[in-house]
Amino acid sequence: MTAVSDLFDSILGQSSAIRLLQASLDRDRLAPAYLFFGTPGVGKRLTARRFCQALLHGDNLNHPDLLWVEPTYLDKGKIYTRSEAIAANLNRKGLPQVRLEQIRQLTEFLGHAPLKSNRLVVVIEGAETMAEAAANALLKTLEEPGKATLVLISPGLDALLPTLVSRCQLIPFRRLSRQDLTQVLHRVLNQPNQSVQSDLWELLLAMGQGSPGETLKALTEYEKIEAIAPDLISQLTKHLENKQLKQSETPSKKTKLIQSLSLAKQIAQTLELEAQLWLLQLMHHSYWQAWHQPQVHPRLERSLLQLSSYV
Repeated sequence: MTAVSDLFDSILGQSSAIRLLQASLDRDRLAPAYLFFGTPGVGKRLTARRFCQALLHGDNLNHPDLLWVEPTYLDKGKIYTRSEAIAANLNRKGLPQVRLEQIRQLTEFLGHAPLKSNRLVVVIEGAETMAEAAANALLKTLEEPGKATLVLISPGLDALLPTLVSRCQLIPFRRLSRQDLTQVLHRVLNQPNQSVQSDLWELLLAMGQGSPGETLKALTEYEKIEAIAPDLISQLTKHLENKQLKQSETPSKKTKLIQSLSLAKQIAQTLELEAQLWLLQLMHHSYWQAWHQPQVHPRLERSLLQLSSYV
């Protein structure tokens, strides 16, 4: 069995978060609920796994006293996790969310006594995706958690009910330095990705903004789009470059409109919603790195908001 003091050794760049959690464990003064918040992909999920291992005194996360809740998709009345949705080849038109049914299952889980440990542990990934009904149901549970510890994971505090946030001990997570980011990526990939051109790799690192998870997600989305539509990103890049040419060098307004609509149609028909959102983020970073045009950003941010709202 791994010593508790060694469980967090592999987590880079989060010394303050680790220090807070280690102090709770060392003093055996555990809060009823913790809220891990900060930039996506910087180690919150990994830290939650290590914290669960410390609380349950074991390396096995298939523990009868552990319930791990993650956002789900709904299809024909049945809910699917992300991995289940991919395995079932579902057409994921919407974004996943933590649902009221899952909070009810959580409440039922907490109604039983621990089987092998001295407490029950619940982790809720994507807590910010809870609808109001689910958040209110969780709030009632947090008022009387019993002999249990809950860990909520969220990129920020604003998307959660203030009353819910107030019942949690806050554990902040930070963006990684370039050195720590590079070390994590080398550990995961074994070597820099050779299939990506160096300039594009730098763009993917910039999109990650100190987050290994977001950088790896960007790499995965890039490779996925390249596999489905090999020329799509190059077409989009060329389309953006054309917008920066002098008026005398650009195609007519009508031609540009037709090209834009044709490209948009191809993206909508080819890519799922998550890939479309990532492509907008790629455009956002490409515009800024290449041309530093601040007037473009509000339009791209508005597009991201609209697409996230299924417009």
